[in-house]
Amino acid sequence: MIYDPNIWLKNYDPGVGAEVDIYGESLAQLFEETGRNYADRPALNYLGVRMTYRELMGRADRFARGLCEKGLRKGDVVALNMPNIPHHVIAIIGALKAGCIVSGLSPLFTPDEMAYQLNDSGAKALVSLDLMFENVFLKIADKVPNLETVLVAGAFDFLSEDDAAPKGSPVPGKEVAGFVDFCNGYPPEAPEVALSREDPAFILYTGGTTGAPKGAVLLHRNTLANLAQFNAWLEMERGAERNLAVFPMFHVAGCFICCVTLYLGGEQTLIPNPRDLNHLIKEWDDLKPTWGIMSPSLYTMLMNEESFRQMDFSLLKKCFSGSAPFSVEGMNAVEELVGKGKVTEGLAMTECSPMFAVNPFKGRKKVGSVGVPIPSTLVKIMDVETGDREMPLGEPGEIIVHGPQVMKGYYNKPAETSHALREHDGKIWMHTGDVGYMDEDGYIWVVDRLKDMVVVGGYKVFSTEVEGKLYEHPAIMFCAIIGLPNPDRPGSELVKLVVQKSEAYQDRSDEEVREELTAFAREKLAPYKVPKIIEIVDAMPLTAVGKVNKKALRV
Repeated sequence: MIYDPNIWLKNYDPGVGAEVDIYGESLAQLFEETGRNYADRPALNYLGVRMTYRELMGRADRFARGLCEKGLRKGDVVALNMPNIPHHVIAIIGALKAGCIVSGLSPLFTPDEMAYQLNDSGAKALVSLDLMFENVFLKIADKVPNLETVLVAGAFDFLSEDDAAPKGSPVPGKEVAGFVDFCNGYPPEAPEVALSREDPAFILYTGGTTGAPKGAVLLHRNTLANLAQFNAWLEMERGAERNLAVFPMFHVAGCFICCVTLYLGGEQTLIPNPRDLNHLIKEWDDLKPTWGIMSPSLYTMLMNEESFRQMDFSLLKKCFSGSAPFSVEGMNAVEELVGKGKVTEGLAMTECSPMFAVNPFKGRKKVGSVGVPIPSTLVKIMDVETGDREMPLGEPGEIIVHGPQVMKGYYNKPAETSHALREHDGKIWMHTGDVGYMDEDGYIWVVDRLKDMVVVGGYKVFSTEVEGKLYEHPAIMFCAIIGLPNPDRPGSELVKLVVQKSEAYQDRSDEEVREELTAFAREKLAPYKVPKIIEIVDAMPLTAVGKVNKKALRV
């Protein structure tokens, strides 16, 4: 047995056990308890307006009652299409209390992308920001036959005394109403719905470089387990924590952070647009968060802001980096600013609710790794060719995961489910598509995504390895390695580097930067890893959660 948990358990922080007990039968029950226990504590801050847990739960109960009155039943899907505004939190809680399944839709979707996901999930109700409703939804309203109720949210609904909400344009065959007006039309009495841990709570979509996005079905048990794992690792204080809701809640990371905060009875400031750095910095300075999670790209952008570097971080206890690999230099720079031992990196994915590996906070942290498997979680490294053979410690392969946080499967996609969830040694394991290795201490090191690996003349080039080395050059703010077909060698690829120049190199010519980077790569990398093509871009395309969007770069 190569991947014995004893390898990594010895590196757990004191007091963290090998297993966790899952509390509660459903997320709805958990949130109901929070509402009772912390009724008068602040739950949300949004553009200067504060909402207590009593107010939040009252609005959520009205929403739940309204869904029930409109004919939605246990197991029906409610789709949420908006940034981080109060409606999003209200709708998550209310939909779960009504026994419905929550599914997030990106506000950046095209009309076709929105129609695909609404039809694939079979959503019966949609809550959409007014801009998305007018500019996107109305173009496909006649292409989503299952959808019955559409509620329109306004970014400023909760800033005025009368909570006047937009009504939305009429849509034939569908009921359209303002979100606030809809909720106010029902009493704050959530319906009585019997929920168990095995009922679905979320259908959250994940996409790759090819094929249509897939909806990962996360049961109440999956998220309850991940909440227990997260809390065991961090030892958070209930009723006392504060955080900024930076990750978008339509994505698994933002949704989970929202659930963590609600579970803890914590206070969160909603950030509708994290790219507005001035607003984000002001809210950070006002709230004085005790913990947070951000992407490496957002850390990088904030570190370039003088006002951020001058802030007081004494109340910040723990800070995560997630969604993409963080360079060692970048993480060290953040720790130098916010405090030693406060920043750590982990590994997460939609199908794992999302967390399954994190670096310890108090114990041994290996910067550059994504840490060790969290409690009640097993991890193995398997060969990338068949996925059936365990690789020796230290050798790369596909990372696979077993634990209570692993999804039930992909919604209505049995073939994709059977490929991702496979049985080994009598257990079901999630094949993550991440390539990495585990060292002798049980720490996981990610070297690439299977889909991002470049093959040059039979040699494997791991894009994250090359990117990590190139990030050492001061010319680079953001970079990405992708593979292009080699016209002279069928079956082989060319290594292409895409770069957004750093502020210090803005006045250097693109040709000069290319020459410097090529010379640097030749010095630091094996010849087959050296980029053959270097493209300089004004701005690197980023996903909604701050990852470099390699799919966009391949178009």
